[in-house]
Amino acid sequence: MDKYTVSPQAGENIDGLCKLMGGSADLNTAQAELCGVRCAVASIEGMASAELISELVLRPLAALAPLAEGDGKRLYSLLTEGALLTADRKLPADLREAASLLFSGFAVVFVEGGGAAAFGVQGYDRKAVGEPSSEHNIMGSQEGFCEALRSNISLVRRRMKTPSLRLEMLTAGNKTNTDICLCYLSDRAESSLICDIKRRIRSVGLDAVLASGTLKPFLEEKEGVGLFSEVSATERPDVVCAKINEGRAALLIDGTPFALICPSLFAENFRTVDDACSKPYFVILMRLIRYIAFFFAVMFPGIYVAVANYHPEMLTLKLLLNLTASERSTPYSLFVEMLIITVLLELMKEAAVRMPKAVGSAISIAGGLVIGDAAVKSGIISSPLLIIVGLTATASFVIPGLSQQISALRLVYICAGGTAGFFGIAVVSAMVMTNAAGMNDRGIPYTAPLLPFIRSGAADILSRKIRRRLEQEHTVVSDYRE
Repeated sequence: MDKYTVSPQAGENIDGLCKLMGGSADLNTAQAELCGVRCAVASIEGMASAELISELVLRPLAALAPLAEGDGKRLYSLLTEGALLTADRKLPADLREAASLLFSGFAVVFVEGGGAAAFGVQGYDRKAVGEPSSEHNIMGSQEGFCEALRSNISLVRRRMKTPSLRLEMLTAGNKTNTDICLCYLSDRAESSLICDIKRRIRSVGLDAVLASGTLKPFLEEKEGVGLFSEVSATERPDVVCAKINEGRAALLIDGTPFALICPSLFAENFRTVDDACSKPYFVILMRLIRYIAFFFAVMFPGIYVAVANYHPEMLTLKLLLNLTASERSTPYSLFVEMLIITVLLELMKEAAVRMPKAVGSAISIAGGLVIGDAAVKSGIISSPLLIIVGLTATASFVIPGLSQQISALRLVYICAGGTAGFFGIAVVSAMVMTNAAGMNDRGIPYTAPLLPFIRSGAADILSRKIRRRLEQEHTVVSDYRE
């Protein structure tokens, strides 16, 4: 017999749990004899609520014991079939499953002569639902996901009050056994997409899954090859509901406030929640500004270096003279100056993100005023470069979803423009567009609906559909399939 099999003796089950968990200090156990039947209750400190255990488990168990008349099997039957203690009730097959339920906030009751029953009495500390920290809006919802999976599920269910919403529980991580909730609409999402996501999650061979980014490589078709990501992340429940309403799937991971959405498209990085609350003409203006900001953030420093070094005829005489005068006082070439100040910018950005908020704001002030002003006055860099890098840094904040790609591509374009001029920039642009156009997540091109051109969805690139058209036709992501 397996040593982890549920024993008819309640005390032996408690001893088995203690051995399985190595005598862990957070394992709470209690044993008592109720009307001639030996019973034991186990829970994990900090995961289960002591008040709920007393109210929903211990008190009903003591009330049912006199009805069993000393019969353990009858008491176990009354406990599992003759009474409604909690809505979340499971019957563990062995001690391993019982331990897994304990770690999820269940209380396990062992009845001598009967068996084991687990009741959901979760009561662990959790952060309250707050505002999104990285996806701000003006007129949309101000709620963001938190670290508790059950709370995040309720935020989605509150907004999608339809029986077609499917919430399936999965686990990943050999050691952590992290709970993952797969959310999708059964009448919108394709079954092949859902089956593929389930297969990929079950194939995760990691010992620990502690963040949403840990699962990203396993969900992408060409992980490590594509420059952009086919899986996007969001901390907004309204964005998750909007995406699954388009036939996508969302993954909520326990312990992280970010949900993963797949598949993702390039054009979605330039959309915001406030677009649905704005007039179409204003949406067109804002999206044009976002596309221009992406161009400035990625290509403008490289174009500036290319024009100044290889194509000075594109500058006016007065601008060229000012540029020449400013560069005479610096010891380095324009190309080296641009690399230095760009690396300094990334250094200050990383320091501001990693340090506490109060210190991070101080670093931003010191970097922008003290270091920048001192670098210009000492002649290390020229004033035009400081303006250009400041403009590109501001533009990069407009599209937070592509911050990693913007930082990497900016350096690539500077190197291309500084070594080969416009020819190098053209070559890099062709490679970037080829890489993006070649990304195909489960048959859905990453650059859709522009490449390939799909007329029904092309209008959403610069504007949003008017209400009458939304009522007449609803575009789902499967419409972009090649």
